[in-house]
Amino acid sequence: MSGASTPCIKVCVIDPVSKLCEGCGRTLAEIMQWGRLSETERRAIMVVLPERLAGKPPEPPARHARA
Repeated sequence: MSGASTPCIKVCVIDPVSKLCEGCGRTLAEIMQWGRLSETERRAIMVVLPERLAGKPPEPPARHARA
């Protein structure tokens, strides 16, 4: 049986500006909680990591237009 999914590549350095791990793109909070997250929660985070590492700002929440 394989272990839990992880994006860790053993380059554990937190960038002081972005507050993201330079190796995997996770936040410190995500790293600390990783072992307690479900596989579904882990995979949801892992989906956004490539964009984080590429420096693309996260998509803003959808805004509802006012009539």
